[in-house]
Amino acid sequence: MRLCRAGDADLSAVVNLANLAFRAKDVGASWATEADYIKGQRLDLPMLRADIANSPEARLLLWRDDTGALAGTVWLEPAGGGAWCLGLLSVHPELQAKGAGRRLLAAAEDAARELGAERIRMTVVNVRETLIGWYLRRGYRLTGETKPFPYGDGRFGTPLRSDLEFVLMEKLL
Repeated sequence: MRLCRAGDADLSAVVNLANLAFRAKDVGASWATEADYIKGQRLDLPMLRADIANSPEARLLLWRDDTGALAGTVWLEPAGGGAWCLGLLSVHPELQAKGAGRRLLAAAEDAARELGAERIRMTVVNVRETLIGWYLRRGYRLTGETKPFPYGDGRFGTPLRSDLEFVLMEKLL
């Protein structure tokens, strides 16, 4: 799987894929959707542009299918001490359950290694048990650390539960 860096012309498609992969609830939605406990958008164009501007060392990487269509995305950002943060791992729902996510994650880990990463860190919403299990099967571990969910910040959608937080997961490369 070949990953390339996103350019400005790609950003709208990245936003669309992220919202489809994380928040779609209709037929064909992702197996890992958050729509049952967070409604609304996961990402918008101003947020993505701000993230890119605020993190110039980060990499927004794209995976395109054989037709050139956007099939997946991943965000890698240096966190210091040999750690890189992984985020926005998104695979088009039509390609899920076919090993695409596993291959995208492996490609992202390879890219992080090439950038000098010794370990990958990420946050996952605590109630996403199926997704947490998926990462555990790929060698990630729960660190025991948590971060608060941004209640009241509508940029990330509207939480439908009051018990959301992020759990931190990590994998040694």
